[in-house]
Amino acid sequence: MFSWLNHFLGNQPIVSVLDIVIVWAVIYTLIKYARKTRTMNLLQGIALILVAKFLSQTIGLQTVDWLLGQVISWGVVALIILFQPELRKALENLGRSLFRNRQSQRNASEQLIDDLEKSLLYMSKRKIGALISIENEDPLLEYISTGIDLDSDVSSQLLINIFIPNTPLHDGAVIISDYRIAAASCYLPLSESRTIPKELGTRHRAAIGLGEVTDALTLIVSEETGAISIVKNDFLHRDLDLEELHQLLLQYLYTDTDEEDQSSFIKIIKDFWNEKTPKQGGDSNE
Repeated sequence: MFSWLNHFLGNQPIVSVLDIVIVWAVIYTLIKYARKTRTMNLLQGIALILVAKFLSQTIGLQTVDWLLGQVISWGVVALIILFQPELRKALENLGRSLFRNRQSQRNASEQLIDDLEKSLLYMSKRKIGALISIENEDPLLEYISTGIDLDSDVSSQLLINIFIPNTPLHDGAVIISDYRIAAASCYLPLSESRTIPKELGTRHRAAIGLGEVTDALTLIVSEETGAISIVKNDFLHRDLDLEELHQLLLQYLYTDTDEEDQSSFIKIIKDFWNEKTPKQGGDSNE
């Protein structure tokens, strides 16, 4: 009975279409979760090997084809061993995405904005210096690697504790990537611009320096005055009040959940082949 059913379904065009859709869905999911991580470089290498395998088989390069076949066969086992943490994290993210209750799930960007506002206002009142960068399209892996890995959920309490003076992580920047605190005590590139006012310290120069080379959003709390500032694309918004801070965070960070879920597959494919190489940076201490 099952053999007859398989034979019947196998001859239907809809099954062939479904087969193609499933394969593309898997590829799309892999690329989506690999973006802005070191796994993207791995996927690019795998894609090149598969293209070379196809070409060698088509042209008739038997030795090359055999060698590439061995690389692919044994490479799968090696990749599972080498990238076990990344695979586990990807599966966890996939499980959360598939089985979460979307109606009860709060918009992640709203939660991030709320936590940032609470922490910035708390530190501003007490003149606790802070430097927080939020990754956008340009990867910040180069700067994340200079700090202490955390990979933790964003919360106002954690951000405040990190910047408490004379604690191990308070010096340097916190970098947030994909709604998680990727690392703390990170070094950012200092701006060499002569247009920066003399009264601004190293934190502001580091924030502007990062804005000159990436599209990250950086938040600063002055240790001397408690003033809150924001840097985006080397433009400095100084001495913000609560309303101005809220509006700018909404402008730069708020993302509609439905629109985010419908992100373009073509754009992700372009990012797959056209990743930007981060530029060299310097130090940032205050």
